[in-house]
Amino acid sequence: MTVITDIILYLNPGIWLILGGLLTTILPKVVSRSLSVALPIVLVGWLISLDLGQFGSISFLEYQLETFRLDSLSLIFGIIFLIASFLGNLYALGDNVDRLQRAMALIYAGGAIAAVFAGDMITLFVFFELAAVASVFLIWARGTNRSYTAGMRYLVVQIGAGVILLAGILIHITSTGSVSFTKLGLDAPGGLLILIAFGIKCAFPLLHNWLQDAYPEATISGTVILSGFTTKLAVYALARSYAGTDILIWIGAIMTAFPIFYAVIENDLRRVLAYSLNNQLGFMVVGVGIGTEMALNGTISHAFCHILYKALLFMSMGAVLLRTGTCNGSDLGGLHKTMPWTTGFCIVGAASISGFPLFSGFISKSMILTAAAGEGYWGIWLVLLFASAGVFHHSGIKIPYFAFFAHDRGLRPKEAPWPMLTAMAIAAALCIVIGIYPAPLYAMLPFPVDYAPYTTYHVINQLQLLMFSALAFTVLMLTKVYPPELHSTNLDSDWFYRRFLKLLAIRSGSILNYGYNIACKGSLGILDEVITCAKNLSSGKGLLARTPAIGNNIIWISALLLLVLLISYTHH
Repeated sequence: MTVITDIILYLNPGIWLILGGLLTTILPKVVSRSLSVALPIVLVGWLISLDLGQFGSISFLEYQLETFRLDSLSLIFGIIFLIASFLGNLYALGDNVDRLQRAMALIYAGGAIAAVFAGDMITLFVFFELAAVASVFLIWARGTNRSYTAGMRYLVVQIGAGVILLAGILIHITSTGSVSFTKLGLDAPGGLLILIAFGIKCAFPLLHNWLQDAYPEATISGTVILSGFTTKLAVYALARSYAGTDILIWIGAIMTAFPIFYAVIENDLRRVLAYSLNNQLGFMVVGVGIGTEMALNGTISHAFCHILYKALLFMSMGAVLLRTGTCNGSDLGGLHKTMPWTTGFCIVGAASISGFPLFSGFISKSMILTAAAGEGYWGIWLVLLFASAGVFHHSGIKIPYFAFFAHDRGLRPKEAPWPMLTAMAIAAALCIVIGIYPAPLYAMLPFPVDYAPYTTYHVINQLQLLMFSALAFTVLMLTKVYPPELHSTNLDSDWFYRRFLKLLAIRSGSILNYGYNIACKGSLGILDEVITCAKNLSSGKGLLARTPAIGNNIIWISALLLLVLLISYTHH
């Protein structure tokens, strides 16, 4: 009985989700649906009941692997990942997903959660890559040619990042003899490779295109689930191992700014949300780069809040896609008349991501801004301020406006199914509760929180920023300067290297084909010469056709004997 109790207590929580995902493939449909929703909530309760400390370890190849490390950082990420899994699977009940999607959603979340609780780099790598492989099935499950090709590109990027991560880990272990996953930094052996791998998974600039390429091509519920794990797991890994790395401040600042311009001209509203996801990740990366206690608290709380409001926004757009068959701003409008609940929940998500007071984004994003100003990064502070206005512009205004109010196309779809509405209601309630009363969230953060978000300065400053952004949007719309919603394809930076790689493959194929033809022709020519020579030697008056004289035989025998003697000599 003690052994069974120990196994249950010390098993990484992510493994329970993975096992649950495998079970859903064989259980009856009703049971598997219930299990996918109930299991994450049970695990949240179990985690909260545990005391902090190491819970599980195993020996592997002379290394001690810490398979279940429970500290304040892993706990808060584990809890929000489980909440995201619960909301995503509850939402998926309205999407009528098949067994494979339900299983992969649980395995994907389980891999991410298991990686969060990994105390060593080997366990981290195994579960990080398991999550990557499982997640691609949520893209392929849509069953279109675009989803298949996007999924293939997504898989190549994720596996490529995994190879880089593995190389960095092997260099680190070989040089230090330690597998512990703690503070690394760029000076650590393999540190640069590990940072690049985490950067790819976190969608750093110029490495970000897999996100906008793949997420909007996933299934309706698959996009909701994808939005919660891979990139935030990378943020967790950066916070754990690269806190205070200065270059991350500048990388994060670029991440906050450049997606704004793409989001403004993008027509696909789920793709707009993918760009705004990149923008919000930038705030978190800046916080990790600053590395102070306040900055890291801001990063972690912002990741927590972001998972909720981003899932809520993707849920609302997924409901629109389910009921209308499109998510293009140019084809939507007037949906508030028949989808009022979805409209309201979308507005809550928009207010949260924009950082309105009394919503969750305000109590987390302002902490990062305050940390940047407190450390004297005034240029970065201005970039973050601009990015805050930009995200309100494209996610806070554009998404609700073009989907539910502008351009009434006469669409009168039904309201979203009740499981979708329930999931959106829970996410919206959490966004509001956290925004009004952030103390419980602050209490879970890894460092003591000496920060009051609701000061007169913070509130007035944020409201001024948001009102001026709203005014700018209104003026641009009235003067018809704002880019219209059109069916179009927007080229991102991946166009350059995807085109280059395509040309490289074509040219390489041509060169290889040319070399192959030359080699074949040359080999055939040589072989033809050998055959012709053999014919000449053995026919007519050829050398081999003559009757050999006794003297010639003696010469051949002597030569063979000399060869045998030489071989014998070399062996002795």
